[in-house]
Amino acid sequence: MAESHSASYAAAGVDIEAGYEGVRLMADDVKRTHIPGVLSDIGGFGGLFQPDLSGMKEPVFVSGTDGVGTKIRIAQLLDKHSTIGIDCVAMCANDIVCCGAKPLFFLDYIALGKNDPVKVASIVFGVADGCVQSGCALIGGETAEHPGVMAADDYDLAGFCVGVVDKGRMILPESMREGDVLIGLASSGIHSNGFSLVRKVFDVENADLNEYIDALGTTLGEALLTPTNLYVKGVLAAMQADEIHGVCHITGGGFFENVPRMMPEGLCACVEKNRIRVPEIFRLIMEKGNIPERDMFNTFNMGIGMIIAVTEDTAERALAALADTGTEAYTIGRVSAGKEKFRLW
Repeated sequence: MAESHSASYAAAGVDIEAGYEGVRLMADDVKRTHIPGVLSDIGGFGGLFQPDLSGMKEPVFVSGTDGVGTKIRIAQLLDKHSTIGIDCVAMCANDIVCCGAKPLFFLDYIALGKNDPVKVASIVFGVADGCVQSGCALIGGETAEHPGVMAADDYDLAGFCVGVVDKGRMILPESMREGDVLIGLASSGIHSNGFSLVRKVFDVENADLNEYIDALGTTLGEALLTPTNLYVKGVLAAMQADEIHGVCHITGGGFFENVPRMMPEGLCACVEKNRIRVPEIFRLIMEKGNIPERDMFNTFNMGIGMIIAVTEDTAERALAALADTGTEAYTIGRVSAGKEKFRLW
């Protein structure tokens, strides 16, 4: 690598050597995500992973991909990049665990206007944290410099995750039963959805993000940048405790778009909004933006980042399993017969 240098490419705005420095700086963070099955280190053309499929009758690989969205602008304005990677992993890993899959490995993609090795390493630090929290390995990625297309300080982050589940253990809509209890898993805040509206409400380009807000107990910027909760270990623990009939990740589109995705025809998820412990950040958004309550529940997680459905007889066991992993959870409703798949009351 030391002999790889192109003065012409550098003159066009692409610093190859900065890319090499970024790889060097992130190496230790990548290594701390390694789990059994990792066969390669960063730097190769492909990440290698050998899954242990013993004990599975019909292994099914499950994949998910996502980005961070415009929340990334908050990180740029604050010049704090060490947590945004957690959001990227969470958006993918939380999705694939909805069908019962255990995440195995993750790859990221970072596009920048100008390659800043320290910034890249900080971003990957967060990605590694997310991987550790979800029990998967970071086995590769890509950093691309886009001079003339992106501003020098601009960047975007996306990634994808692959997991595995035994076909007989998959969580599918047809598992749902009338009378099932709905358990809500608490969110850490806004997570990584609805930030186009958030940025408009707070006028973040002109706001003082370092202003301390008494109601939030922190600065506005820190509240907005709080990383997404990872629910993988909690859901997998609940699965071990007993059968789960449904899992829903509350992401973009809030309750109204996402809850119906776990419901079969003829059954309705009835959520009691008065049971939901709504964090202050959502009350602030609602008041400052004069946003109707329905729009809030149709855009944000409102304090519930994931919902699982279990039988009434096993609800306490599931709650105990979740608590053992440090996942805050509580009952927020039930499944009933009905033509509509979701009702908030």
